[in-house]
Amino acid sequence: MKIISYNVNGIRAAVNKGFVDWLKSAGPDVVCLQEIKANKEQLDLSLFEAAGYKYHYWFSAQKKGYSGVAILSKTEPDHVECGTGIESMDFEGRNIRADFNGISVMSLYLPSGTNDARLDYKFEYMDKFQDYINELKKDFPNLIICGDYNICHQEIDIHNPKMKGVSGFLPEEREWLGNFIDSGFIDSFRFLNKDVQQYSWWSYRANSRANNKGWRLDYAMVSNPLQENIKRAVILSEAVHSDHCPILLEIEN
Repeated sequence: MKIISYNVNGIRAAVNKGFVDWLKSAGPDVVCLQEIKANKEQLDLSLFEAAGYKYHYWFSAQKKGYSGVAILSKTEPDHVECGTGIESMDFEGRNIRADFNGISVMSLYLPSGTNDARLDYKFEYMDKFQDYINELKKDFPNLIICGDYNICHQEIDIHNPKMKGVSGFLPEEREWLGNFIDSGFIDSFRFLNKDVQQYSWWSYRANSRANNKGWRLDYAMVSNPLQENIKRAVILSEAVHSDHCPILLEIEN
């Protein structure tokens, strides 16, 4: 199973930048999208179907043009779950899960902490998400959580490790992510690329992408029972439809 996860920063904008042609070429089995910023009714779904993704599931935020996640698939999932069932998490459209033959794939868009109120919400969300996943794993032990976690875990994951006072690299955020991994997950990219310094997001400011002043915010977290199934995990930095780039995970099913 080849999975791509991509924060597209607006699916309509990404489509206008050649996303669908790129997707055809990349050819993953499953695509996890974040920050789609659209409702299903605003999209030409035939574009995705013509690219080979007959099965597509969209979970949008209540607020128009904001947040939202989706999963596209070449094969029909056994089950699709939109949201977590926790209203304070779900109104912004941040979780969708599809189950395929014993493996569950989730697209996650974890909140950013752009101001004090949002940072408080981010920490509240993270705590509830950890509890939710702890319960979910009891029924779905083979779980892959792909998406934009909005956190750099280690100093190798950010171009300037001195930025400790900025949300996304706060000690408390990094500690939470470390604890999340310790609760039963593998950071698949770091598992296969111990010392590689690559990023998945760059600010639009100060020519950051051209200068490779980036952050690794996007992860494919694989639950421990699937460790031996991890075959490949890479960052696809050549894709330029967003301020993020996609990440790819290949896993033996």
